[in-house]
Amino acid sequence: MVRVCGEVGTRTGFGGDNGVMTDPGSGGAEPQPFAYLSAPNAALYRDVLCSFARAKERFIVHLRPEDVAAELGRDSDEQLAQALDRLVEWGNLRADADTGRVTSVEDFHRRRFLFQLTAAGHAAEQAIAFYEEAIGQRGVLQSVALADIADQLAALAALAAEDAPDPAKVHLLLLTLADRFGSLADNAQAFMSSLRRAIDFSDGDVEGFIAYKERLIEYINRFIADLANSGAHIARLLDEVEERGHERLLGLAARREASDAVPDGADAAEAFGRAEAEALESWRNRWRGLRDWFVSGGTDRPSQARLLRQSAVTAIKQLLDTVGLLNERRSGRSDRSADFRTLARWFAEAPDEAAAHRLWRAAFGLTPARHLTVTAATVAAWEEEAPQGRPWADAPPVRISPQLRRTGSYERRGKPNRVQDRSAMRRLLRERADREAAETAAARTRLRTSGPVLLSDLGVLDTRAFRLFLSLLGDALAARLPGDGEVKAVIADGSMEVRLSLVPDGGEVRIVTEDGVLSGPEHLIEITDLYEGPA
Repeated sequence: MVRVCGEVGTRTGFGGDNGVMTDPGSGGAEPQPFAYLSAPNAALYRDVLCSFARAKERFIVHLRPEDVAAELGRDSDEQLAQALDRLVEWGNLRADADTGRVTSVEDFHRRRFLFQLTAAGHAAEQAIAFYEEAIGQRGVLQSVALADIADQLAALAALAAEDAPDPAKVHLLLLTLADRFGSLADNAQAFMSSLRRAIDFSDGDVEGFIAYKERLIEYINRFIADLANSGAHIARLLDEVEERGHERLLGLAARREASDAVPDGADAAEAFGRAEAEALESWRNRWRGLRDWFVSGGTDRPSQARLLRQSAVTAIKQLLDTVGLLNERRSGRSDRSADFRTLARWFAEAPDEAAAHRLWRAAFGLTPARHLTVTAATVAAWEEEAPQGRPWADAPPVRISPQLRRTGSYERRGKPNRVQDRSAMRRLLRERADREAAETAAARTRLRTSGPVLLSDLGVLDTRAFRLFLSLLGDALAARLPGDGEVKAVIADGSMEVRLSLVPDGGEVRIVTEDGVLSGPEHLIEITDLYEGPA
């Protein structure tokens, strides 16, 4: 709720005979510089205050209403005048009589004012600008800041080695060091947060995310390498500065800051000592934060730089996992969430209730059970009444016992079925397995070579040997990298090894088999049976 900081005089807030607007920031009423954010026409108030902030950056203190209108690119109308009045009431602006253009008594009594930002209004604008900048900050990984921090520490180490270091130089170096370190830590935290948001919301633009991933991984890898190298160097410099007496440098900076402290009415020496102690404690806290960021305190308290490296490596793994998941979705693999979203869309597009029920039954299998054990009469009925090719929905129903419907279980009465003798089937399977093993052994013996041979010298291959040869050739070609002239591979079961070498200018070779002719570039091939050795 907006509370007006006191009305002075008439409705517009003017009082007295001189026509000067009362500044609520200077009177008893407390200013409310953030009140306009929740008021109607908040956008206009924000634009007006931004125009004053920009003018202050150009060292312009006062603005007339027509100047504000020109800054906003609009006419100086009644709405703008009311906005200026309201901002004065809330304490964002101060209005003073514009006597510079008075040429008569009538001009003196006419409404003409110069507006300027109050201290409360300026502070509120700075706070809002800082908030907007922090919210919109993406963050970066500042490798340059690492080099700057190392340079500042090296300069501090050189000053610490002097007997009487210059307090101004020490103070300036510490201020620069604190500024660069604060920027590094804040930007790294903002970057990791934005990176996690990018990974969490990667479903929006799949193509853009995959293209962005390559550049991002390279960027993170480069920073990890810089952090590993510079972090160790910075840790050594910190130890060197502390060995030479960093407390002395912090005391010089604190004493220099305390010299500008304003006396508060007490004894000057006491006020100076208190200000120096507060400044020294502040600098000790900053130094402790800098050391904790780059130097580990043991296995139970790793440094922030190490934690940042671990977070960056974890982010790379998450990026790769996300890209793999996206590629799986694009390649058509099953994705339960995508299936349910598609099913929900189909339900939303169903023309009527009957179509929705049919979709429900088809999606979730709510149909009569077809896997129950049936009687011989039912099987005969299927063979007679439901020939192959008839739609499943038109097939005769399965007739089950009412006992099954009532109790959920059914046991057929009478003598149990006889145990079937499956010895003949097992014998057939054993004979087939022995035959296939013998054919495979013969194919392995046929393909085994005593050394490198040309593909054209392999001769005619039977079907079993040709299939084994294709498997070996495929494993070798899959293992060869671009530019490799020779490759060696072992098949999946680890029983055979193949070595393949390209023959320069060998031309094309044709391998005749019982299944056809295989053609390709000439190679030298060596096939070794790892169980029995070369032929």
